[in-house]
Amino acid sequence: MSQADVSVSDYITRAGLTQQLGAVTETAFVEKVQQYQLNLQQFLQQASSVQVQWQYQVPELGEGGACSLFGQLADEPYDLTAILGGQTEHNQVALQALGNIAAFYREHSGLDWFGVYQARTNTDAEAVLVKLAYYGAASRAEFPLNSEFAKISNNSTVGLTGKARVINDVTAYLDSGGEYYTCDPKVQAEACLPLFDQSGKIAGIVDAEDFNKNVFTADAMALLVAVCLTVPAYLP
Repeated sequence: MSQADVSVSDYITRAGLTQQLGAVTETAFVEKVQQYQLNLQQFLQQASSVQVQWQYQVPELGEGGACSLFGQLADEPYDLTAILGGQTEHNQVALQALGNIAAFYREHSGLDWFGVYQARTNTDAEAVLVKLAYYGAASRAEFPLNSEFAKISNNSTVGLTGKARVINDVTAYLDSGGEYYTCDPKVQAEACLPLFDQSGKIAGIVDAEDFNKNVFTADAMALLVAVCLTVPAYLP
């Protein structure tokens, strides 16, 4: 598998991340992203395969598809088999690689939660973002990819528009009138970035969250962009 043919500069522009560079020059930011890309590729070549999660626990969903009581899990786990078209060798390899990417991100970011979502059609013929790999607390498996749900979901908004959304202070964001899908009330910062395939189509998103504010510095964003440029080549 090869990396998606998207340059760092092109990604920054298309995802609308220029303002996230702060005082860091684009040249310096690009160099940092490229170093993380190299480190991630080396990690993938050397990493032992993680155990693939074909099933994982998910929260109970309430009215409108929002999470109900925090920590209240659904009786049945979510199973990726149907939406991926079976537990094939190709899917197994892809999920192992994505699991290793999540492990790399956890090691280098130290953040509390991270997930990789792919844009797919579910068994009800609905366009969704499906969570393929993650670490952290249980969270929903599918986010509807439609304009109505995007009104309350950063994930769906980014999945539809291809524009990143970075919130370094969730409380301030809500106080200013921003819409926010809350599953874990401890989350204080979130960065949701798009994934683009080689044709330029939005292939999915990554979502990173933390229980502390102001964690998405320029360096943290460089790490996340490196992940976004690597993931598409490993999607099933």
